[in-house]
Amino acid sequence: MPGSTSDSSRGPAPALGPVEVRRSARRRRTVTAYRESGRTIVLIPAAFTPAEERRWVAQMVAKLQTREERRRRSLGGDAELMARAGALSAAHLDGVPRPASVRWVDNQQRRWGSCTPSDGSIRLSSRLRSMPEYVVDYVLVHELAHLVEAGHDARFWALVARYPLAERARGFLEGVEAARAEAAEDGTADDLVD
Repeated sequence: MPGSTSDSSRGPAPALGPVEVRRSARRRRTVTAYRESGRTIVLIPAAFTPAEERRWVAQMVAKLQTREERRRRSLGGDAELMARAGALSAAHLDGVPRPASVRWVDNQQRRWGSCTPSDGSIRLSSRLRSMPEYVVDYVLVHELAHLVEAGHDARFWALVARYPLAERARGFLEGVEAARAEAAEDGTADDLVD
């Protein structure tokens, strides 16, 4: 049972969609939960009893829900995201990039954000809502920099590096990706996140 997956019929958690429990023989004590494609995924050790599973799933779902509610309040909707982008542009990019629109989207499962320089639109994956604000700000700065420099050349990365927490945020996102990759190796993840 290296990475067995229970079915996702555990019932929907309030506002978090269906819950899927994935057991891993490689996990000994750690429990992890995250959101993926409208579902809550809970990774647990294969040795957990059904009672331990129920207790940990309830605890992790409650934790995720609390965190997401707190993020929604602090990050706000599209209007707040647009204002945040304006403030970040002014603070770190001399106010040069001026996006026409900045909005949350639910259809980006393999990217954290995207930008269309031709029309000045920026889209951030709603998966970022559960992450620390400095990570959201980093992705915003990254996409704002694309309004100045479309590619990922040295000039682009120099612009992104003006955000003081850029390296820390990149490390955080790399950690998220590494955890997903590890889950994929265990056979407990559907796909990797870019």
